[in-house]
Amino acid sequence: MSSGRTRTLGTRSQDDSGVREAARILLFTPIVTASRAPESLALIRRHTTVLRTMFSTHLGYHLIVEPSFARLVKTPPEPTAPTRTLTRRSGMPLDARTYTLVASACAALLAPGVGEQILISQLVAQIRADAAEQGVTLSDELTERRRIVAALTVLIDWGVLAETDGTVAQWGDDHGGEALLTVCRPLLPHLLVRAIGPSARPEDVLTPDSGAPRRRLRRRLTEEPVVLREDLTPEELDVLSRERSELARLLNDNFGVVLEVRAEGALAYDPADTLSDIDFPGPGTVKQAALLLIGELVDRTEEDTAAGEFDWETVDSTLAALTERHKRVWKTEYADAPHRLRADIVALLTALCLVRAHATGMRLLPPAYRYRPRVSTTQLALPMDGQEIRHER
Repeated sequence: MSSGRTRTLGTRSQDDSGVREAARILLFTPIVTASRAPESLALIRRHTTVLRTMFSTHLGYHLIVEPSFARLVKTPPEPTAPTRTLTRRSGMPLDARTYTLVASACAALLAPGVGEQILISQLVAQIRADAAEQGVTLSDELTERRRIVAALTVLIDWGVLAETDGTVAQWGDDHGGEALLTVCRPLLPHLLVRAIGPSARPEDVLTPDSGAPRRRLRRRLTEEPVVLREDLTPEELDVLSRERSELARLLNDNFGVVLEVRAEGALAYDPADTLSDIDFPGPGTVKQAALLLIGELVDRTEEDTAAGEFDWETVDSTLAALTERHKRVWKTEYADAPHRLRADIVALLTALCLVRAHATGMRLLPPAYRYRPRVSTTQLALPMDGQEIRHER
C-alpha cells in the first residue's frame, strides 16, 4: 500500500514539474516550433490541457497547440511596462522600415500559391510586388537587402521559416545567391495577438485587456522586471495587500518564481536565472557603463539630490568622466559618440525598470539602489588593461 502511494506521489510530482517547465518555456519563448525546439514542443503537447487552463485562468492568456508549433498569445503590456523591441542578431534594434518588411514577408508567405517551401528570390519578388501595389519602392541596394535579411531572420528565429538549402545571409551578401526556405504556414495566422483590419487604430491593438485586478497583477509580476506601487491601481494594490501569500504560492507553483514585496513595489524573481531576456550586470561597454552610472548617481542621491532626479547635463557629465576613466577598455565608438552611449544606457536601464526618462532628465527608480558597484582593475600583459566589474545587491 505504501509503495503504491509513493509511486502515485512521485508521478504527480513529475507531472507538476513538467507543467512548470513547459509554462516557463512558453513565458520565455511564446512561439515554440517542432523545427527549432522539438523536445520543448513535445513537453508542451504532453501537458496541453493543464497549461491551457492555467494560462487562461491565472493570466488570461490563450494557448494554441498544433502538431508543428505552440503559440502562447499574451495580452498587450501595460502602458508603464518597459517595451521590448525586435533586434538584429547583433543586438541592434530594428528600424521602422524593417518592422514593415517583417509584416510584408508574413503577408507574402500567405499569398495564394505559396506552399511549404519557397525560394528566397520568389519570396523577395512577392514582397516587392506587394510593396509596389501600395506605392512603396524597395531598392536592390545593399542597405535594403540587409533590411530584408534582418526581417527574414526574425521569422527564422520565430520558427516561421527554416533555411533548408542555403542561407538568407548568403543571399544578402551575394547578389546571385539563392536559398530554399521551408514555411510553417499553420503558424502564420497566429503571429498577431489581435487581428488588424483596414480600420484598426493603434490603441485598438496596443491597449491591454482590462480584466480583473487579480489577473492583471499576476500578468504584471510574470512579465515586468519590477512592479512599482505608484503604477498600480487601487484595486491591484488591494490584491497585493490582501492576497500576498496566495499570490506567492501561485507564482512559485506554476512558474517557479519567488515573490518579493517591498514598500516601493514588488517583483517575481527567478532563482534559476533563466527567464530574463536581459542579463544585468553583464559584460560589454553599455552594461558596465550603466552599472557604474547607477553607482555614481546613487552616491549623489544620498548626498543632496531629491527623489533621485537628474537632469541630462548631470548624466552626461557623469558619463563623460566615466568614459575618460575607462576609455582603454570601452568601445572607442562610444568615446566618439557620447550621446549614443547615453541613449543605449538609458534604453537598457529603462527596460530593466531601473530608471524612468523624461524630456529634461531621468529618475532613478527604487530597484536601482540595489546595485552598488565595486571596480577593481587588473593589469594584463597583452593587449591592454582589463577591467573587472563586480556588484553588490
